[in-house]
Amino acid sequence: MRDALGDVQSVLVLGGRSELALATVQALVARRTRRVVLAVRDVDAAATDVEQLRERGATVDAVEFDALDTRRHGAFVKRVWGEHGDFDLVLVAFGVLGDQERALHDAAHALEVVRANFTGAVSVLVPIAARMREQGHGTIAVLSSIAALRPRRANFVYGSSKAGLDAFANGLADELAGSGVHVMVVRPGFVHTRMTEGMDAAPFSTTPDVVAAQIVAGIAAQRTVVWAPPILRFVAPVLQLLPRAVWRRMPR
Repeated sequence: MRDALGDVQSVLVLGGRSELALATVQALVARRTRRVVLAVRDVDAAATDVEQLRERGATVDAVEFDALDTRRHGAFVKRVWGEHGDFDLVLVAFGVLGDQERALHDAAHALEVVRANFTGAVSVLVPIAARMREQGHGTIAVLSSIAALRPRRANFVYGSSKAGLDAFANGLADELAGSGVHVMVVRPGFVHTRMTEGMDAAPFSTTPDVVAAQIVAGIAAQRTVVWAPPILRFVAPVLQLLPRAVWRRMPR
């Protein structure tokens, strides 16, 4: 349960090596979060992240999780709750950008992006939502993207996968209303991370720490949608209203 000041005490992070996720967990630990479980593909590779969070005062464990191995997601949720107890927050932070040019000619690659960003998330969110409904409290924070609102031709495979995730998370929020479980959708813009290294930054680009601060504030306020940076809340409607002919000329 949250502490007397409303801060979360326990966090499960799916995609625990994500820079956005780690920045968020660091910010939460600074606000008295004390139990962290990082779900990652490679437990050994997360050793440094685990140690750094422990040095900040948290109890931290890394557990194996593969977003693409959907057949094991139900068992994963059962096991992690059985071993670690209830969670105040589940942060769904895994995903891939993919290679748009490759995806145009390689259906397998396009499907891998969709499976990582959408299908895998749906697969694990269903049992997580059921478990959190059963415990009667908690927040599910889902990392979407501004690209979900109107995918550009430059990244429409990624954007469409995030659009599916965004719609699913919003529907899940409505389904869980009144259950004690809150769902929050996070829509960052361009973030300077390993994933975007070498790419031309989009307007209003930001950093993991800025996104993390918005996520933490959103959790505290129980917001339904978080924009990072906040100005994107006003930019997004303008982008959605651009005529199709103009939209198609947006730079790659």
